[in-house]
Amino acid sequence: MARIPTNTTPPARPVQTPKPAAPGGPSREDEILMREIDEAVRQDDTAAFFQRYGLPLGIAIALVLLGMLAYWWWDSSREAELEAQSEAIVSALDSVDAGDYAGAEAKVDPLIDEGSVGARSMARLLQAAAALEQGEEARAVELYAAVAADEAAPGPLRDLARLREVATNFDDRAPEDVIARLGDLAVPGNAFFGSAGELVAIAHLEAGNRERAGTLFGEIAQDEAQPETLRNRARQMAGLLGVDAIEDVEQLLEREREREQALSPATGVIGAGRAAAVPPQ
Repeated sequence: MARIPTNTTPPARPVQTPKPAAPGGPSREDEILMREIDEAVRQDDTAAFFQRYGLPLGIAIALVLLGMLAYWWWDSSREAELEAQSEAIVSALDSVDAGDYAGAEAKVDPLIDEGSVGARSMARLLQAAAALEQGEEARAVELYAAVAADEAAPGPLRDLARLREVATNFDDRAPEDVIARLGDLAVPGNAFFGSAGELVAIAHLEAGNRERAGTLFGEIAQDEAQPETLRNRARQMAGLLGVDAIEDVEQLLEREREREQALSPATGVIGAGRAAAVPPQ
């Protein structure tokens, strides 16, 4: 019996023909060619850019990095330097507290030429204070004047130096000079109003201007921001010059009683103890 022949060959797959390009548009081969051309153009542009600007750009980036590193190094060095200057000033203050004025001056002496503006001013002020403690008033005045004349120094330190300069040799100055030097500080609201105002008021008094002196003493007496001892002196001087600087008598008396109790607390304790020790009659 004859077998029926079987066909073992798989059916052929249908041939996929490329889709025809849209009418009026580029063909698929043209699109591929255009992409390749665009990629080549971009590569050429990139190569041309780096060929033209690569070296300057690299130098610029290197300079930026070097600048950042230099600033970081400078900032670290500056911080360490300022810390060392602060330690020198603190150590000098410790020497002053210990009575070693010569040692204090020696510790801050390098800051006069090598320190920052603030450190230089603080060093001169400290040396001036040490000179006063050693009786060298002329040298102290010279140091105070140097700080006051240093335009790079902080304003508050210059004002303090000017005030200390005038206070140190006040007796050797003409009243007009004192008023000219401290007049701008002797105004209510200024940080140095109390001390400068008292000196200027005394200068006005010596110059024969009793009215202006009394007014200034009265302003100091009424300024609650000033120390009580200074206000009391100013109040007494204002009263002697005919200026009433007392706003509330009862409040003043109460404040004086509190001040006396605060200054002599032991007196009340001792008095109470003595009273308790005395036997009743």
